[in-house]
Amino acid sequence: MRLSNKVAMITGAARGLGAVVARRFQEEGARVFVGDIRVEEGERMVRELGSGVFLRLDVTSEESWKAAFAAVLAETGRLDILINNAGINIRKDIEEMSVESLDSMLAVNIKGPFLGIKHALPILRRSGGGTILNMSSICGLVGHKYTQEAYSATKGALTLLTKSVATRYAKDNIRCNSIHPSTVDTPLTQAMLQDPMRRAERFGEIPLGRIATAVDVANAFVFLASDEASFISGAAFPVDGGLTAC
Repeated sequence: MRLSNKVAMITGAARGLGAVVARRFQEEGARVFVGDIRVEEGERMVRELGSGVFLRLDVTSEESWKAAFAAVLAETGRLDILINNAGINIRKDIEEMSVESLDSMLAVNIKGPFLGIKHALPILRRSGGGTILNMSSICGLVGHKYTQEAYSATKGALTLLTKSVATRYAKDNIRCNSIHPSTVDTPLTQAMLQDPMRRAERFGEIPLGRIATAVDVANAFVFLASDEASFISGAAFPVDGGLTAC
């Protein structure tokens, strides 16, 4: 198995894409910690996995991060992989976006990964190195005409945070990469794609002619977390069916 004996903390893993990533990591042999603010769903997720640990984690709170990592160390004594998956998207155009909504998006999408990385770095260093993977988006690579400005701003910032961490902490054998999906087939997007016009937009922009599955994205996380990717760091890794190549 590709992640045998590795300890992974995955944020926003109680449901959705994060839950699929957690399942794939477990299948590949990782010891999985599910970090999420949704307690009931997170505990259910761990029961479904049959192993792993749920940790209540508010990614916008530094104290919550400290407590989560303390729990990981108490259980395993080490950390090998941090996945910053938790994120939100308040779908308002820039002219309609309130300051409060913008602050919420910045807190979850930027402050959250920043705090996670801040407190993971010394643990990864003591563990002899490790991997940080950040969930960005195609909107962190290009201006996407179907996506609002605030979301793109947060994902673009995360892309450059990734590259900065990769270059500064390579000396500690710490790799950092970002993953950039296009539209992913989830219950949320399935509802959106009931609209024929939006379905035509999203399918029409992808050269491979379909939208990504959650497993497509999870497999990219597995690869970049594995030793197969030991010489890959600072990469912005698209999982987009060729969209950003156009």
